[in-house]
Amino acid sequence: MSTEGSSSSSDWWRQACVYQIYPRSFADANGDGIGDLKGITLRVPYLQRLGIDAVWLSPFYPSALKDGGYDVADYRNVDPKIGTLADFDDMITAFKAAGIKVIVDIVPNHSSDDHPWFQEAIRSPRGSQARDRYIFRDGLGPNMDQPPSDWESLFGGSAWEPVGDGQYYLHLFDTSQPDLNWDHPGVRDDFIKTLRFWGDRGVSGFRVDASHGLIKDLSQPFKTQKDMHALFLQMVEKGVSTSLHPLWDRDEVHDIYKEWRKVLDEYDPPLAAVAEARASSERKLLYASPEGLGQTFSDDILACNFSRDDFKATIDQSVRDATNSGTSTTWVFSSHDVVRHATRYGLPNATRVGTHGMDFAALTKGYLSSRGKEPKCDFGLGLRRARAATLLLLALPGSAYLYQGEELGLPEVPDLADEHRQDPTFFRTKGDEVGRDGCRVPIPWTASGPNFGFGDGKQAHLPMPEWMGKFAVAVEESDPDSTLNMYRRALALRRELQTEESIEWVTDHPQTLHFRRKGCWEVLMNFEGESVDVPKGQVLVCSGAVEGATLPKNTTIWLRL
Repeated sequence: MSTEGSSSSSDWWRQACVYQIYPRSFADANGDGIGDLKGITLRVPYLQRLGIDAVWLSPFYPSALKDGGYDVADYRNVDPKIGTLADFDDMITAFKAAGIKVIVDIVPNHSSDDHPWFQEAIRSPRGSQARDRYIFRDGLGPNMDQPPSDWESLFGGSAWEPVGDGQYYLHLFDTSQPDLNWDHPGVRDDFIKTLRFWGDRGVSGFRVDASHGLIKDLSQPFKTQKDMHALFLQMVEKGVSTSLHPLWDRDEVHDIYKEWRKVLDEYDPPLAAVAEARASSERKLLYASPEGLGQTFSDDILACNFSRDDFKATIDQSVRDATNSGTSTTWVFSSHDVVRHATRYGLPNATRVGTHGMDFAALTKGYLSSRGKEPKCDFGLGLRRARAATLLLLALPGSAYLYQGEELGLPEVPDLADEHRQDPTFFRTKGDEVGRDGCRVPIPWTASGPNFGFGDGKQAHLPMPEWMGKFAVAVEESDPDSTLNMYRRALALRRELQTEESIEWVTDHPQTLHFRRKGCWEVLMNFEGESVDVPKGQVLVCSGAVEGATLPKNTTIWLRL
């Protein structure tokens, strides 16, 4: 099984290892408790030694931080709380000197309600051009004081917010994130300017947030929320070849990305783009087409149980999809939006739901809502499995996306005090759902000291628990068997051994995955049960101790034959 292509300078992204930085939680250079661009620049040598090819910066734009920076008030500037454009330029220069490319987040579905466009819209009358940049509709009832529909926000509560004159605006996320109207030519033109602005400043590509949500069919009568939910399940589970949902994954969205691709191809080498798209595997291919964004996250593996059969089925499907679309796979286990996989894999397996996968969201929501008490997490098991899964992921063809701190084996922080919560989900559900703050706590650099080396001065914006010191970079650097040093060895080998985008299954043992990459590089992962025999060959890296010539469960090994 293979995908076409190699990683030349123009398609470096095909088999790149990309490290996601959540800027406010990476490194704080000025001691105000918030990570900043200067802090990132100071840590470039660490990232260079880690062995990554690129970084993906989560939003660093001016923002009220109602949703972790994904409420953008100015798409062509830097939030003064974390730096300046000059700081951004210095950071780009440092990364280029280290041979590391930079991808930035772009958030096209919605702006912040602080954006000048939206401020103009709410000051303007109904039916004005200013309001037409967003999605305003008249309220229902004789006094127009009821929402236009019963649609729900993804963060809880109504998806419609009144503005006091009988109209409501649509926000599929938080009230602070009004959805943009992508049928408005001014919206389209302005985002082209944004692409060029950051391209001219030296970025190598974009991660497109909620890329499947830009185009909406708002023809009357509106469907009910119940109907919308049923359509959503069809959309993500049944592999349909046409768009069904009025708000998500509309066919017309690809006209936008074809225009973007023309702009991205103006650069030498062309700028890369990767879509965050919640859609069926079949529909994701449209986002990953060479005429569109070029790549989309293969995030189905993230929702898998720690199961040989689930992993294999997902790998086969993802590689097959990449082959069909002419793109490469894009693997990810952790991000700023999900419970860290060192914790997930210590939880009981989730229940299978439908055809799409596991009820992973329900399992982790329950864990977070109980503040980490139920279901019980076996942290030792979670880390062993996370290390094994990561070695598997880094050996697969295609690109791999890592999330800051996973190279330290960091677990989730499920028990932040309520007064420190920032995720809008927590507030819109009145605490019923905790949200994503636990994976966004700053990473530790030293075993002790203020904020464990994250920054001197004020307490980190999300407080760091005392146990974090044992996961610090300084601690793990001195331990040859640490998770950090395993990542470093694996990434160095990945760069040395990387070959054409193909995978050959060697055996079909019911408890293992065993495959070969071209060039006599073999990978064996044992999920459960008894130890299994290790093939003869040179051991390159292993996620845990090998028992003589056998591989214990929850362990992965790379071999050169």
